[in-house]
Amino acid sequence: MKNFKSAGFLIKRADFNDVFIPEQFSEEQNMIAQTIKDFIKAEIYPRLDDLDKPDRKLMREVLDKSAGLGLMGIAIPEAYGGFEQDFVTQMLAAEVIGAAYSFSVAFMAHTGIGTLPIMYYGSEEQRQKYVTKLTSGELIGAYCLTEPEAGSDANSGKTNAVLSEDGKHYILNGQKMWITNAGFADVQIVFAKIDKDRILSAFIVESNMEGVVIGPDEHKMGIKGSSTAQIYYNDVKVPVENLIGKRGEGFRIALNILHMGRIKLGANVLGAAKKTITDSVNYANERKQFGRLISTFGAIKYKLAEQVIRTFGLESAIYRVSKDIDDLIEQLKKELPDVGRVTIEAIGEYAVEAAILKVYGSEVLDYVVDEAVQIHGGMGYSAEMAAEKGYRDSRINRIFEGTNEINRIIVVETTMKKGKKPDFKLDEKAEELYNSIDKVVAEKVDGGDYYQEKFKYLDNFKKAIMIVMHTASKEFGKTILSEQEVINNISDMISKTYISESLALRVQKIENNEIKPNIDIYKDILDVDIYDAAFLIKKHGLEAVNSLSEIPNKEKLIKAINKLTDIRGVNVKDARRRIADLLIDDNEYKF
Repeated sequence: MKNFKSAGFLIKRADFNDVFIPEQFSEEQNMIAQTIKDFIKAEIYPRLDDLDKPDRKLMREVLDKSAGLGLMGIAIPEAYGGFEQDFVTQMLAAEVIGAAYSFSVAFMAHTGIGTLPIMYYGSEEQRQKYVTKLTSGELIGAYCLTEPEAGSDANSGKTNAVLSEDGKHYILNGQKMWITNAGFADVQIVFAKIDKDRILSAFIVESNMEGVVIGPDEHKMGIKGSSTAQIYYNDVKVPVENLIGKRGEGFRIALNILHMGRIKLGANVLGAAKKTITDSVNYANERKQFGRLISTFGAIKYKLAEQVIRTFGLESAIYRVSKDIDDLIEQLKKELPDVGRVTIEAIGEYAVEAAILKVYGSEVLDYVVDEAVQIHGGMGYSAEMAAEKGYRDSRINRIFEGTNEINRIIVVETTMKKGKKPDFKLDEKAEELYNSIDKVVAEKVDGGDYYQEKFKYLDNFKKAIMIVMHTASKEFGKTILSEQEVINNISDMISKTYISESLALRVQKIENNEIKPNIDIYKDILDVDIYDAAFLIKKHGLEAVNSLSEIPNKEKLIKAINKLTDIRGVNVKDARRRIADLLIDDNEYKF
């Protein structure tokens, strides 16, 4: 079973041979990444202060320059002026762009949610008219979903469209808020309900249409260079041919585009994390206290090592699922004739992993930037330093693309829905484990070689997840999603297991293929990660079970969770110091 589909990792163990790792990037992929790095170094970093004013005209100019290098066409088929790169390459580009602060937000909003709804769901005429110009940078796009009373509950929006008497236009009225690129976008993807429909539809609205009013830019905590404003629609006449997809298909379009946005946000924050780690170690290697470089202190080494461990795990998961999506795209091409629908259907299939990467990635970056400020000490609080800017810019990522609270629900809800399907058999396996709890408690973790032991631990984590999820489902039934504390416990168990397994597969592949000479350092990363994962999964598992009322077998369930999260001890202090020492020697993130 090479292509696992979403959440399939819970019931099947992957083979490292089938997993893509960043060490496999091709020469062409590395050249694309280098082109983006050179662009950021030349055009973004020297102008960060000017971009942060914010300056709508300047941001538009810089976006135009990126289009001149073809960067806006990486995900777009050649037929519409793009480079038609695979999903792994798209994610690599998103990662590198992530180090560009506010520019990253403007660029990703344009090339992602501002362009791809038309590419994926639009007609051929719409693609030729708009996608070609969005790819060349002649037009800039924006995505207009959120309203004052419709945030996470997007379908509760009140923006309305009514067909004109002559049947040639939809008359659009309403208000959108928190719209990225609003100040200079030419094309808007607007979601509204037609007449008294219960479900949204999607429209292409041009910013210069009569009745479109753009508000002033919001004053924000971070990402100040990104234009964020409200947009008002006052009897805007939108041609009927600007309806995207079918009437009432807007909610499906919005959800699938958000899946895409979430998974690419995971790549974005990875790039920002790597940049921040490099800033952290650069400063630690220059700053002296008590007559010594602070990079020699154990407490600083702990912070540097943890930054690396969490970032390396995130990266491992990102490119694992990216290749899974590419594989599924190739499969679906045989079934679906439309290239746009093929891509978005493949991304939508991995909704669980998209939500995991969004939540885990945004929280990894928040950890990394927070520790960066701490490593910088007082200077980290100064606006002169990149650490301060990175800290402020990071915070929005836990809100973007659906809050982390909503995404934690998506992880569990989608997994449970899939678990009920006969070809998935997650429910069946969970029921079997629950009914054989005595056997689970009595089972011993066999030794085996290094990787056999690690994957046995991971298999046990999965068993713990299934037992807890099954028990909670039996206890709460249809009301389980309202028990959000327990949902959060289960979601974090699932997420951490996926990250840790992805990391383990990557390290195993690195060693088996002799890709890196210093494999022991990567085993240190894996050792610490699995060690921490065991305690995190135990904590969340026990919290979830203890949150339930007097359920049958409660004591046995607690024993089972303790058993399934029992691992050998690791000298994490020395392991972290070795990881930090390599980072300190390199003076940049090179893992």
